Amino acid sequence: RFLSLQMASSSSSGALRALSMELKSLRSQPVEGFHIDVDEDNLFMWNVGIFGPPGTLYQGGYFKTCIRFPANYPYSPPTVKFTTKVWHPNVYENGDLCISILHPPVDDPQSGELPCERWNPTQNVRTILLSVISLLNEPNTSSPANVDASVMYRKWKSGENKQYEQIVKQQVEHTKEEARADGVIVPETIEAYCIKSKPDNDDDNLDCIDFDDDYCDYNTDDDEEEEEEEDAFDDEDSGNGMK
Repeated sequence: RFLSLQMASSSSSGALRALSMELKSLRSQPVEGFHIDVDEDNLFMWNVGIFGPPGTLYQGGYFKTCIRFPANYPYSPPTVKFTTKVWHPNVYENGDLCISILHPPVDDPQSGELPCERWNPTQNVRTILLSVISLLNEPNTSSPANVDASVMYRKWKSGENKQYEQIVKQQVEHTKEEARADGVIVPETIEAYCIKSKPDNDDDNLDCIDFDDDYCDYNTDDDEEEEEEEDAFDDEDSGNGMK
């Protein structure tokens, strides 16, 4: 029992270090399309406002989410829940997000997902957020969380009716009131939506969402810095990982 408690405590400490480094990285090199609010007294819960990507049905929208991290993060995935009402094929009616990257890395042939599509410890908050923004514009309708929204989305894509578009746009208008109440300015143009990966360096190129691919690419320099941080984290926690 003592050994189990010691391992749990060590795992929790490792999770806190990982989350602290990720938060520092995201604040110094933000991801476009998101507003992050974290109480550093509780790093296991992050509040994130997602901005609807320009050129999509969700343009101008401000969708609040809550990310909860397990004590053995990054070995187990966090959960993401929309606290703002979202009509989307991959969001349950209670707001829970269903996306492959957040599923535990188990072999489940019935799910239709490959193990490589599921969570692994190399994933992080940055990759989660980029996946969410991709999912907004290109939902996965093969295994929907909201069947009604999935059927409606397919009909909208085929040009059969515009019911899906009407519901989403109504929700977007409603979220604008929340943004004003929170004092958040939601970008509605690509120019305003895109940000520099390193705000203090004018020589860096502007990183912007490629709406053809439905996700944001970020600077390779950032990847290298994160890899160095992850290596340092692995060295510190060697032998303490949960199996």
